[in-house]
Amino acid sequence: MIIKYIDELQLTEQRVFMRVDFNVAFSEPGVISDDTRIRAALPTIRYALGQKAKLILASHCGRPKGKRDMKYSLKPIGERLAALLEDVDVLMPEDCIGDAVKKLSQDLQPGQIMLLENLRFHEEETANNEQFAKQLASLAEVYINDAFGTAHRAHASTSGMVQFMETKGAGFLMRKEIAALTQLLDSPERPFVGVLGGAKVSDKLGVIENLMNICDSLIIGGGMSYTFLAALGYSVGKSLLEKEKIHQAKRILERADTRKIPILLPVDHVVASACDAQATPSTTEDASVPDGMMGLDIGPKTISNFCEVISQAKTLFWNGPLGVFELAPFANGTLKIAQTIAKTKCMSVVGGGDSVAAIMKSGLADKISHISTGGGASLEFIEGKKLPGIVALES
Repeated sequence: MIIKYIDELQLTEQRVFMRVDFNVAFSEPGVISDDTRIRAALPTIRYALGQKAKLILASHCGRPKGKRDMKYSLKPIGERLAALLEDVDVLMPEDCIGDAVKKLSQDLQPGQIMLLENLRFHEEETANNEQFAKQLASLAEVYINDAFGTAHRAHASTSGMVQFMETKGAGFLMRKEIAALTQLLDSPERPFVGVLGGAKVSDKLGVIENLMNICDSLIIGGGMSYTFLAALGYSVGKSLLEKEKIHQAKRILERADTRKIPILLPVDHVVASACDAQATPSTTEDASVPDGMMGLDIGPKTISNFCEVISQAKTLFWNGPLGVFELAPFANGTLKIAQTIAKTKCMSVVGGGDSVAAIMKSGLADKISHISTGGGASLEFIEGKKLPGIVALES
């Protein structure tokens, strides 16, 4: 793919439409609990401002379902961005399209910045409506996409509007994401270990299939592991189970066995009668979960097995927690895995909201080679899919 990046484009005195991913978490309305995604876009934003661009930022936040729901307004995000940029005012129009927005964009001066209101206040954004895409495109001469987290969505601001722009390219964050994930797929140093957790097998079947083509071993934990254990005939009690996926899990295990690719599954579990921080946890002797109990974390033998394989890795990809790490009694497995990955001298890529949250919680983010800002996008990239937001940038 041939993509131009922001530092290869002429931005001076140009109106630059930059798609960013400011889909941040709020602890309560208007109070941002994690500004990682805003900070991740700062290098690209600062570069554009330094080049005297007239900068128009656009993002979605939450799922307002095409309605103007001020709970999802980007105003608090604009305020946080202004605080992070320190000496730059962030103009905030009432909408992302319309005459007032168009006028404001035309009046922007070099080095000024405007943050449009939530794109998803309009259902035309997710529908990739052509008229809406043209309205967004009419605001600027240059298009930059630095929102890797939305690159797997064919929306008006990530895909539809790009065809109507004179000049297009990607930002520094997008470049970093593409480089790290491409290295995993094309030239990983070996051994390459994949670590997959999280709730659902169905979300990750394609990823497992593709990782089996490039990994030397695969570790599967979290809620999704119980479907694989059920496929091997183990009892899983009340644990999370996708019965309709047992057959596919069995086929994956058979194929891995034929191709001599080890798939490591939990050999013991931390269980409780309910997924509750007040529940009394206990540890199983083996891979079976007793009736009436649910597996909520990996046990000590499993941690030891997983960590031994991880510590040998030269390349590692991790997506999804190994237990219900939000609850203290069931966080140990995920945190131990995070600590081992951080200690291992390897090219490590962590992708996906919960595994990123676990790395942040462990305080080890600076020990990871690359933390992806896009959970769904990084998974689809690893699966080998073409991402519409990246395809739109190709020349």
